[in-house]
Amino acid sequence: MIDIVNDPLPTDAALSALWMAAWGDAGPASFQPILRRSLAHVGAYDGERLVGFVNVAWDGGIHAFILDTCVDPAYRRQGLATRLVQAATEAARARGAQWLHVDFEPHLTAFYRGCGFADTAAGLIALA
Repeated sequence: MIDIVNDPLPTDAALSALWMAAWGDAGPASFQPILRRSLAHVGAYDGERLVGFVNVAWDGGIHAFILDTCVDPAYRRQGLATRLVQAATEAARARGAQWLHVDFEPHLTAFYRGCGFADTAAGLIALA
């Protein structure tokens, strides 16, 4: 059974292992500064193993942002990412956010629509 945990404060080693499995790189040197600034974050655990994660960043006011949704490939196609986003949505709402934003690539449109997100117009500048 997979447990969904709000604000589990995973170790850098656990997050790096998940990032490597999900995206092929280890991510930042330390995730701790990111987690400290987050409105919330949600982890999915199979026993002690972190197998899914989503971060909720915020502007310090009413806007929150879904970032870094990821699931270990061995655990995909089981509804885990949906459960993570739902838990993150509830955490953001409970902590006072009035708007929850997410940016995503076109192939994820159906997933995020299924999580309740509506299409919006947005702009983006690549800085690097």
